[in-house]
Amino acid sequence: MKKVSYYIPLLLSGLALVSSCQKDFLDKSPKSQIEPGKFFNTEKDLEIYTNGFYAYLPGPSVYSDDWNSDNVESSNSDLVAGRLITPSSAGDAGWTWDRLRNINFFLENYNRAVAPDSVKAKYAGMARFWRASFYFDKVKRFGDVPWYSTSLNESSPELYNPRTPRKQVMDSVIADIDYAIAHLASTKSISRITKWTALALKSRVCLYEGSYRKYHTELKLEGDATDLLKASVAAAEALFTSGYKLYSTGNPSKDYMNLFVAESANPDEVILAEVYDDGQQKRHAANGVFTVSTLAMPGYTKSFIDGFLMSDGTPFSAQPGYKTKTFLEETQNRDPRLAQIIRTPGYMRIGTTKKLVTDFTVSLTGYQGIKFVTGTNQDAYNTNTNDLPIFRYAEVLLNYAEAKAILGDLNQANADKSINLLRRRVGMPDLNVANIIPDPQLSDLYRPRPTTPGEINPVVLEVRRERRIELATEGFRYQDLMRWKMGDILADPFYGMYVPAKGELDLDGDGKADVAIVDKKPDPANSSVQYYIMNDKKLEDGTKGRLMVFPNLPKTFSEKKNYLFPLPLTDLLLNKNLVQNEGWNVP
Repeated sequence: MKKVSYYIPLLLSGLALVSSCQKDFLDKSPKSQIEPGKFFNTEKDLEIYTNGFYAYLPGPSVYSDDWNSDNVESSNSDLVAGRLITPSSAGDAGWTWDRLRNINFFLENYNRAVAPDSVKAKYAGMARFWRASFYFDKVKRFGDVPWYSTSLNESSPELYNPRTPRKQVMDSVIADIDYAIAHLASTKSISRITKWTALALKSRVCLYEGSYRKYHTELKLEGDATDLLKASVAAAEALFTSGYKLYSTGNPSKDYMNLFVAESANPDEVILAEVYDDGQQKRHAANGVFTVSTLAMPGYTKSFIDGFLMSDGTPFSAQPGYKTKTFLEETQNRDPRLAQIIRTPGYMRIGTTKKLVTDFTVSLTGYQGIKFVTGTNQDAYNTNTNDLPIFRYAEVLLNYAEAKAILGDLNQANADKSINLLRRRVGMPDLNVANIIPDPQLSDLYRPRPTTPGEINPVVLEVRRERRIELATEGFRYQDLMRWKMGDILADPFYGMYVPAKGELDLDGDGKADVAIVDKKPDPANSSVQYYIMNDKKLEDGTKGRLMVFPNLPKTFSEKKNYLFPLPLTDLLLNKNLVQNEGWNVP
């Protein structure tokens, strides 16, 4: 069925002419000038302009932003290897502002249109939603950033403003979201910004900022954390009454996976999606990314796999000898989402009957992802047309549960209307708040460190577990670690599956070898076996142990500087009022 997409190219593209130099920062007059008196005249003009904002959706970064946190790709990134340097240009740093100028230009001129005030307010709400999203992303990346509420011009003295304090920026972000909530349409749509999208954004923003301030005590803003967390709860509760619900057909072994491979996003659960449509030549490359060896080759980490509960609700790390279980052993009787996120024994591609094991040429860790992977008819490069969820109801439930848990208010009733709905969809036992079974792996992962607060509250830890699993490969994990002040987890070694000994391995228990872990490919080779050549890889204990994908490459995380990214050198030189983030100063 043909899908309707609203991603009309921005007709006002001339507005996005911001260079990396400070003299051009937010100040270029568009070469294809849109004269307000000639354009902002009708509701249709407002619609055409705001349709252009949908180009700001994240696209395939939804499933690639978690690489180097819970996924290992084919190369160790500059970020986790400690090679990231202070960039020269604004583009390389992410210190770009053209989107903001487009948004502010609209907000300066939309009132010129001849239309009812309620109509104009709706489009203003849409613009302010996008401005809030823009600044939220900037604060996550840089901390304090200059706040601009006008489009400015080349003579504006505000171009040389210092960075606005984080608290002031985030107050303005929340004010924009509240305006959007009050004025956007309440009709549900998976492809249009609505009141419900704005509420989902508020739930996300307030949880992020509230928890960031709680754990990052160096900001001296922890006193504001409670109000922000309560605001996240309130936004989620408003969505509880919206009619959204978790997608379910009563099939716990398939429903979770089917949510992400569906050609059209499910309107019960998906609040906003990026729509893909072959007819409009809008496609992405999920199948290629997860099945082709010449692309990113992402593989999940052993730490991620160990986090899945047993099917009876007990921790995997409570199993005797859990650290040395083989792939076949560790994939049995687990949370059903495990078999819907990675290839496990018995896996078959959609629409086929051939059982497949991990392809080690695609997944270096042995844990090959299948989330977002559709049928083989979309295996050519960049041919996926399954919609990508941007906001879904499951996240709202998790935001609510985490905010409540941090506030000390996640009682059984609250757990039953949030986190337990997620567990019930996949046939897992409920979380019993009063009787949480200790999980050694979970407690160790989030333990307090000398320079980080860590987390010891078992209820909070269980919500973190659920969030990591339910939102896997949806772009949340890296920023979750940042807000919890647990960035040093990124410096942990990348481990893959446990290998009991070099040589041939039977991954699916059919009595036949599927892969051979070897130092050198034998001659003659067994054509029915994959050969995993160690080369620069290692097994943890020499001849056995967890796969070490990058054993000789460093992984570092600086508590002083790596929670934020550096500002570009050019802008620091041109605007003396800007101050570099701590630790990034260049001698």
